Amino acid sequence: MWSSKHNLGRPVGTLSCRHVSVSIFPREREAGEKLAGSSSQLPKQNYEALLESCLRSQCLFEDDRFPATLSSIGCGPLLQKLPPRLQWKRPPELHSNPQFYSAGAKRLDLCQGYFHRDCWFLAALQALTLHQDILSRVVPLNQSFTEKYAGIFQFWFWQFGNWVPVVIDDRLPVNEAGQLVFVSSTYENLFWGALLEKAYAKLSGSYEDLQFGQVSEALVDFTGGVTVVINLEEAPRNLWDILTHATYNRTLIGCQTHIGERVLENGLVDGHAYTLTGIRKVTCKYGPKYLVKLWNPWGKVEWKGDWSDSSSTWELLCPKEKILLLRKDDDGEFWMTLQDFKAHFVLLVICKLTPGLLNQETGKRWTYTIREGRWVKGSTAGGRLKSSQGTFWKNPQFLLSVWKPESREGSLHPCNVLVSLLQKPRHRHRNWKPHLAIGFYLFRVGQILNDQRRLPPMFFWENTPLKQPVTFKMEKEVSQELWLDPGRYLIVPCTSKAHQELEFIIRVFSRKHIFYEIGSHSSVVFFMEIIDQNEGQDEFFTKLFEKYPEINAVQLQNILNHMTWSNLTSTKPFFSLDACQGILALLDLNASGTVSIQEFRDLWKWLMLCQEVFHKQDSHQLGYLNWNQLRAAVKEAGIVLSDDVCKLMLIRYGSPSLQIDFVNFVHLMLRAENMEDAFQNLTQDGKSIYLQKPEWLMMTLYS
Repeated sequence: MWSSKHNLGRPVGTLSCRHVSVSIFPREREAGEKLAGSSSQLPKQNYEALLESCLRSQCLFEDDRFPATLSSIGCGPLLQKLPPRLQWKRPPELHSNPQFYSAGAKRLDLCQGYFHRDCWFLAALQALTLHQDILSRVVPLNQSFTEKYAGIFQFWFWQFGNWVPVVIDDRLPVNEAGQLVFVSSTYENLFWGALLEKAYAKLSGSYEDLQFGQVSEALVDFTGGVTVVINLEEAPRNLWDILTHATYNRTLIGCQTHIGERVLENGLVDGHAYTLTGIRKVTCKYGPKYLVKLWNPWGKVEWKGDWSDSSSTWELLCPKEKILLLRKDDDGEFWMTLQDFKAHFVLLVICKLTPGLLNQETGKRWTYTIREGRWVKGSTAGGRLKSSQGTFWKNPQFLLSVWKPESREGSLHPCNVLVSLLQKPRHRHRNWKPHLAIGFYLFRVGQILNDQRRLPPMFFWENTPLKQPVTFKMEKEVSQELWLDPGRYLIVPCTSKAHQELEFIIRVFSRKHIFYEIGSHSSVVFFMEIIDQNEGQDEFFTKLFEKYPEINAVQLQNILNHMTWSNLTSTKPFFSLDACQGILALLDLNASGTVSIQEFRDLWKWLMLCQEVFHKQDSHQLGYLNWNQLRAAVKEAGIVLSDDVCKLMLIRYGSPSLQIDFVNFVHLMLRAENMEDAFQNLTQDGKSIYLQKPEWLMMTLYS
């Protein structure tokens, strides 16, 4: 393993840096072991703790989870393409003035490596740079090689409903001349792209696992958006309108050429991914022309046909428009007509960042639901409808109710709904096991339905699906935009063949809906479909308490553990039964062992406040608060606690490492609020209270 001879970025003679191992706090270790059981997840690493440890020890971080060895490169054909004497070096060893990121750099500053085939990743990354705010979500831009430099960097990727941090050291593979083997920048001192690629390789298993992929996969991992793939051989007539709407809204767009591995005479590369960076309708002497602008991740090799940099067709434009559009730089970016684009490219991938981009509506609120599921052999892996009529009904079944929020009761105007089905990888290395072919069916169901039991085989024999897969796709994500009349529907996700095991998540976007799995113990939690806290609460409370007039601790646990915590981007919180019993005791004013609708309304408002305050103070989105953050959060929530009491509360409710997670934060805040109310009710002068023995016992046992 390569050993650094830099101490916080400064040469120190022959002093060799001591290896810093990865540490996991007790709660993180438990979570890490749980995740390790899933083949697709990385154990957590505490970036802040590792950084502080390195700074105290004056050592540069070395990541033993993704070491500077050939094992991180891979174990297949890629090894044969590497330079003979591969080395691993940190940016301060490669340049006298290394920079992590520069806002002043050109937009097209990334270059694909000579020994790697990750154009799909780089095309998606280039699309990401068109949106600075989204880029900064994936790439924290405040990292540097000077201030608090310890050889450790962190990036964020969206993984099946959660934003996941990935920690790496900054040792990068280079050849004998000190040139980066994989992604580099046209500016030799910029390294954010190379480090991001390393983090993505770690998430995927190795650099070799980035050899093959789809632009759509990387776009989802960078944004958490929903991708729509258009086959350009069957492109809709309004393709230009689709591109216009997508370009002028918050979308990322990529495309791919036909299968192959060669540079064509026209300058395009077969089997290659490109980024669509712009469109333009121009007026020529002979009428309008529709142009698209594309970028080659190689940073060179451009289209040579009409409207290329050297094409004579530019003379058809007025001088002003020609000057505005034409750039004769060999940077891999070029223009071509929409007609040529459809002829020479096979796929167009549009990643919608917000559900509001489904149509032209503006100022409209959208709701979002995510549900997890699993196909299990012999249980829930029923396969497709036609080939597995006897087992199709065993697939997971999800009930969807949609309606127009602004429409009167009984209105039958169509509702715009977007459904996305994502399959989780079956192996820690993303390319070791290919994706399965997946899809979903949509059925209309009546209003009378026992949502505690799955629909029997007879239902599927007697009812024809409204929507079904034309083909089952071996993609990470399949999605479809639907226009549905208000009503109730059944969504059945499945694999193309029965008995195939796989985990998945299914997401639904619409103006207003209810969505949950039939037959699951969590069906009570249909209210969490409404993520807009100010819209749909009345429907939620009414429907919930029509079914469950009083909620006990078990039902409360079910509700809280299936909530969509829209502001919590770290690990989803888990409320234990003990925690829910404690919460219930604080809310249960009449000692009935349950909470009423009014008591639950109060809890709901408090949970939303806790979520907002916790999210704001958890600036690094690690899922817990330290003492300073807790003190600030308590103060912002309007609760007055002295520093000493705040420290005691952290000891009482936090972990042994003096960190408090969201569940315990909720418990602490709720208890502090209730005790403050109790004091105000008992005091007469606002300064002191007098307690009789029963009151004193109740207060001490209560706290």
